[in-house]
Amino acid sequence: MIMKETDVMPGKSAEESLDPEDWESMRMLGHRILDDMMDYLETLRDRPAWQHAPVDVKAHFAGSPPVIPQTPEEIYQEFTQYILPYQIGNSHPRFWGWVAGTGTVMGMFAELISAATDAVSGSFSYLSNNYVEMQVLDWCKTMLGYPATASGLITSGCSASNLIGLAVARNAKAQFDLRSKGMRAAPQLMTLYCSEEAHSSIQKAVELLGFGSRALRRVPVNESMQIDLESLKEAIKTDREGGYHPICVVGVAGTTNTGAIDDLEALAEICSKEGLWLHVDGAFGAWAAIAPRSKHLVAGIERADSLAFDLHKWMYLSYPIGCVFIRDADEHRRTFSLTPTYLAHGEGERGLTGIDVPWLSDYGFELSRGFQALKAWMTIKEQGTEKYGRLIQQNIDQAHYLASLVEKSPQLEMALPVSLNVVCFRYIRSNMSDSMLDLLNKQIEVELQEKGIAVPSIVTIKGKKYLHAAITNHRSLQSDFDLLAREVVRIGDELG
Repeated sequence: MIMKETDVMPGKSAEESLDPEDWESMRMLGHRILDDMMDYLETLRDRPAWQHAPVDVKAHFAGSPPVIPQTPEEIYQEFTQYILPYQIGNSHPRFWGWVAGTGTVMGMFAELISAATDAVSGSFSYLSNNYVEMQVLDWCKTMLGYPATASGLITSGCSASNLIGLAVARNAKAQFDLRSKGMRAAPQLMTLYCSEEAHSSIQKAVELLGFGSRALRRVPVNESMQIDLESLKEAIKTDREGGYHPICVVGVAGTTNTGAIDDLEALAEICSKEGLWLHVDGAFGAWAAIAPRSKHLVAGIERADSLAFDLHKWMYLSYPIGCVFIRDADEHRRTFSLTPTYLAHGEGERGLTGIDVPWLSDYGFELSRGFQALKAWMTIKEQGTEKYGRLIQQNIDQAHYLASLVEKSPQLEMALPVSLNVVCFRYIRSNMSDSMLDLLNKQIEVELQEKGIAVPSIVTIKGKKYLHAAITNHRSLQSDFDLLAREVVRIGDELG
C-alpha cells in the first residue's frame, strides 16, 4: 500500500513542523511587517529620539513560557505595543550618545534573506556565502589600505575582534608552544600596553586570555588624549629590566570618550624596534581612512600586525558585524585551527572556479557563524565606497560644526578640540563650581533623553563631566546640531 502525505502511521500521532499551517495568511502578515518597518524608518524624525520603557511595559515581560501557541498576528501586535516603541534609538537622526551604527534599508533586507535561508558562513567550501565573506574582507582591506595577503574574519564586533587579535599576538610572541602547554608554562610574565583611554574590551580580552589584568600596562595620555610615547617607551624598558616579557602594544584609532587617535606611525616604529606586536583597535576611527579630507588622521594603520574594526558603527550597518585582520595569515591560522574528524577538510576544494577556499572558522573561536557579511555586501554594493567616504567626512565636518556652535556660545564650553567625530562640551555658569556643573550637565543629559529631544551621553574628562556627542549617524543634518546646542542652553538656563 502506498501512503499519502496526509496519512498517519497506525498507532502514531500526526508528525509536525514549525512551518505555517496557513502560508497565505503568514505571507500577508509578512508584507504588513515589511511595510510597517519601512514606515518606521521613513518617519524616524516624527518620533522622539528616545522613549523610556514605563513600569507596565517592564512588568509585561514577567511570567512563564507559553505552553499553547499564540497566533502570529497576536505576537506581532504585542511586539508593536511593548517592544518597538522602546528601542535604544540609534536609528534616530539625533542619536549621538554612544558610538553605534544607524542601520540601512538594504541591510534590513539582507537580514531577512539570511534568516530565510538559515544561512551560515565559514565552513564547507561549496557554500557561496564563504565567497561573499571573503569578498567583503578583500573590499575592507582595499578601503583601509591593509595588505591583500592578510587573513581576516567577520566577527560580532570589536570585543571579539580584539580578543582574536590579542590571542594571535600572545601565541606568536610567547616563545613556547602555548597551545599545548598553556599559560602556566610561560617562563616570564608577558606584558601588554595601551593608553588609559583604550576601550574596556582590551582589558576583558587580556583577562580572558589568561594574562591577568595586572599584565596590562595602562599608559598615561598626552594633552590630546593620545598614548604618551615617552611614557610607553619607559614602561617597556622598565618591564624588560624587571624580568617581564613585553609582547604587544595596543594603539587606538578613535577612543570612545573623545575620538582621539594614537600616533600609529610612531607606535609602529616603537614596536618594530622593540620586537613587539602592534594591535590597533580601530572600532570606528579606522574608517577615517576613506574620508576624502581626513585619511591622514589614521596614517600608519596599515602597519598594524592586527587590526580590529566594526561595520556596525561608522559603516552604518545594524548590529552585529565587526572584523579583524591579521597581517601574518599563518600565525592567525596556527592560533585557531583545530579540526575534529567529523569536520575533516583540506584547505579547500578546487572546483570550476579554480579558487582554494579555506574554512574561515579556522581563523576564530566560533564554528557556528551567521551570514553577517551579506548585509555589508549588499549595502556597499548599493551605495558604493565613494559615497561612504563622503558620509564619513560629512560626520567629521558636522562634529567641527557643532564645536563651532559651542565656541560661539558664552554658556557652553568645549572639553578639548575635536580630533575626529566626537564632541565633548558642557553648559557653564560663572557662579557655579565644577561639582555643581557636573550635576547640572547630568540633569541636562537626562532631560534631553527623557523628552526625546536628542540622545547625548555623559563622559568624564580630566575630572569634569561633559556632554558627549559621537557622530556616526548618516541621518543627522546640520540643523540637528543647531537644535542640540540651542536646547542644551535652554535646559541649562531653566534648570540652573
